[in-house]
Amino acid sequence: MATVLALFAGLLFGIGLIVSGMANPAKVQGFLDLAGPWDPSLAFVMMGAIAIGALAFRLARRRKLSFLGLPLQWPANTQVTLRLLLGSAAFGVGWGLAGFCPGPALVALGAGYAKAGGFVAAMVLGMLVFDVIQALAARRDNN
Repeated sequence: MATVLALFAGLLFGIGLIVSGMANPAKVQGFLDLAGPWDPSLAFVMMGAIAIGALAFRLARRRKLSFLGLPLQWPANTQVTLRLLLGSAAFGVGWGLAGFCPGPALVALGAGYAKAGGFVAAMVLGMLVFDVIQALAARRDNN
C-alpha cells in the first residue's frame, strides 16, 4: 500500500511540476533572471508550496506515525554548516545555469526534453563522485 501511495504522490508531484511550469527550463531561467525580463509566476508557485509544506510539517510534528502507520523520521542534525551552505550555493548555480533541479529534471526527461537527459546524467555522475569522495574520506578517517 505504501508503494502505491508513493507512486501516486510522485505522479501528482510530477503533474504539478508540469502544470506550474517548473519543468520548463526557460520559465525557470526567466524567473531567476532578475536583470532581464523577469517572470514572477514561479514565485507564486513557490509561495503556495511553502505555505502547504509549512502546514503539513506543523501537523506532522504532532504525530508519531505517518498516515500509513509508519514511524515519522526527522533529521537529527539541524545545524547550518559550511558544507550545507556550499551545497546550497552549488545547487542554486546549477539550477540557474540549467533551468532544472532534480525533480523537474526527471519530469522533463520523462516528457522527452533532450536537455534534461544531459542534466540527469550530470546529476547522477555528481552523486557517484560524491559517494566515492565520502568513501575515501571515511576510509582515511578509519586509518
